[in-house]
Amino acid sequence: MSRKRKSKFACWCEYAALRSACAVVNAVPYRIACAFARGFARFAFACGFHRSRTLERIQSVFPEKDAAECRRIAVDSLANVLQSAVEMIRAPRLDKKWIAKHVKDVQVYADRLRAIVDEGHGAVIFVPHCGNWYMAAWAMARYDIPLFAIAASQRNPYVEAWMHRQYGSVEVLTRGSATVLQDIRARIASGRAFAILPDLRVPFPDTEVPFLNGTANVSHGGAMFAVATGAPVVVAIMRRENGLHTFDHLATLRPNPDAPDRREEARRLMREAMALIDEGVRKTPEQWFWYNSRWILQPPKKHKKKRHTA
Repeated sequence: MSRKRKSKFACWCEYAALRSACAVVNAVPYRIACAFARGFARFAFACGFHRSRTLERIQSVFPEKDAAECRRIAVDSLANVLQSAVEMIRAPRLDKKWIAKHVKDVQVYADRLRAIVDEGHGAVIFVPHCGNWYMAAWAMARYDIPLFAIAASQRNPYVEAWMHRQYGSVEVLTRGSATVLQDIRARIASGRAFAILPDLRVPFPDTEVPFLNGTANVSHGGAMFAVATGAPVVVAIMRRENGLHTFDHLATLRPNPDAPDRREEARRLMREAMALIDEGVRKTPEQWFWYNSRWILQPPKKHKKKRHTA
């Protein structure tokens, strides 16, 4: 079911505000814009922006950390999100030369992913909400990796069109469209890489995994595409480190072509992938998006049934 569209006036006002912010961000050098984002993060946190909720989440995962360290993680996490917004606004200007300068060892990781894709089965890439997760897609696309993703449609059609311009050469399919499942499978089977953010709280019972001292309910759908096509699952994390974007290639998981139960095989892949992501988040917790409203510990609605698999 599609979401209700906003009024045309509300859409224009929202879009005008967005373009005004874009004009300001694009008018100043990148490093200054990022410095302003970090400063605004400290200001917003000091003013109480989701402060109690976020600190409670961090302390529940890291009870051994003192209050000062938890505050640092929370502020750095918010600063990371705002810097990612700066980069989203400037995305059309992030050409291959910029990527080579700001993404550490990007050629190495592009070659590694290309070798996996060139095996002939495509790939499914799990990248969680760490660092600038969009940067992983932009970087690989600038190095000619045939990559695509999915995203929900925006309620504002002007913002929707703007978002697709910012995605650039990364093809983005609309989540929930009538043919999206067939389209994803066909693209993977043709040798393309499917980038997906693991959803930590799907609204119907699916695959429960231990995650950050809680239990996350994740969809096995992304892994099911790998099982159906024979594509390997690449698990990676993006981090900011000393002003650079850094890839952490955590593992390449391969589906068992002889698995008697394809759904259970997909769930096995999801459990292994989420264990790797959990470990990665714990190593650099300030990179994780602690402010996400779709928090992992909110249980699914039991009356909703699973709608589909790949």
